[in-house]
Amino acid sequence: MTKAQAASGCTLIGLEDASIAPVRGVSDVVILNDYAHVNGGAGQVALSTAEALAERGYRVTLLAAVAPVAQELEEAGVRVILTGQYDIKSDPVRVRAATQGLWNPRAARALMNILSRCDPADTIVHVHGWCKALSSSVVHAALSMNFQIVVTLHDYFYACPTGGFFNFPRREICKLKPLSAACLMENCDRDGYAEKVWRSVRQGIQDHIGFGGTGIRHFITLSHLSETVLTPSLPHGAKLHRIPNPIDVDRAEPVDVGRNTQFISVGRLSPEKGFGLFARAAKDLGCGATFVGEGPSRDEISGIYPEARITGWLSRSEVRNYFRSARALVFPSLLYEAQPLVVLEAAALGVPAIVPDQCAAKEAVDPEVTGLWFRTGDLSDLREKIAILRDPQVAARMGRTAYERYWHDPLTMERHLFLLQECYRLILGSCSLAAGKPQT
Repeated sequence: MTKAQAASGCTLIGLEDASIAPVRGVSDVVILNDYAHVNGGAGQVALSTAEALAERGYRVTLLAAVAPVAQELEEAGVRVILTGQYDIKSDPVRVRAATQGLWNPRAARALMNILSRCDPADTIVHVHGWCKALSSSVVHAALSMNFQIVVTLHDYFYACPTGGFFNFPRREICKLKPLSAACLMENCDRDGYAEKVWRSVRQGIQDHIGFGGTGIRHFITLSHLSETVLTPSLPHGAKLHRIPNPIDVDRAEPVDVGRNTQFISVGRLSPEKGFGLFARAAKDLGCGATFVGEGPSRDEISGIYPEARITGWLSRSEVRNYFRSARALVFPSLLYEAQPLVVLEAAALGVPAIVPDQCAAKEAVDPEVTGLWFRTGDLSDLREKIAILRDPQVAARMGRTAYERYWHDPLTMERHLFLLQECYRLILGSCSLAAGKPQT
């Protein structure tokens, strides 16, 4: 437990705590996510776990706002309830988008209808994503009906109006207390101050109405860093369940990185991800650089280093092929992040990584052993670390060690589900004990 957790009364619950005693079983799992299809890492986890839980016999319902519905959900037997709404960024009616983003009564009514058929004693409401379309109205609905809720903290929207504790104009991590006077005065949003004001109003509604002040006690966290950053904003007495997201990688022979020369980055090409920094370092060193992804930083990258390759969006199999031609992964993000999956995917393939020292990605890299840390945002230090891994023997040694360590304790879906089910049972068991009900 960190000092911040102790001061706030938060408790980090490990697997050993979850297996102390048998508790009431779980029958229904109601998953809340803005989208009914994969729209990023959080969506991938929400939908893949919905499918896996349904395949294991749970009655799983997904409430989402935005179509289309992933075919895999229906094939797995997941019941999907869709409100048929836009997300707030793509809604052509901007007034409707603004009001729905603050409070979505249609989604709240849909959830109340779902829960009216469930028993609070054996039902878990699992919240993954709510800020893009559903709003915190759905959490308020579940709380009002006395259902047990767990929230996976995929990002920082629970606490920070802009979701990242990041000042976008300055391109630096923000240390201000959310919704403090200093925070409210700071023009930190990527879309301007008017958007920051709207996001702050949404945050206030979420904090005081949607999430019921201190109505939720259970949170799933993904990294030590995210726990440290979020703990001051969590309710007193919150229970933190550390459950890393699963990595969808089949074991194969490790990449022979010593024979490769390309340094690669993978992800959405946006300024806060630091790809311009990587482009400058690669240009200075004259090394091969491949950017696997697409986004608004494409022109910036091309302007800095015209020789760099930018692939655009690719399928998962195509991304893996680029990993197999890589010397190392460079993850130059300027953000805290929560659990960057691409660094773990690289390790699973035997590719060492260079990551920032103020980012959760560093928890997946043992410096000088499975990769390297560099000072966040520091061009000179990043350049130095890339130069180290230009040595094929050094890269090969770190890549082999990264591979061996990952597969010694891989983040499989089976492991994720085991921890998730124990979390669910613990939550319902503590609820039964608090209510004076016998455990079964």
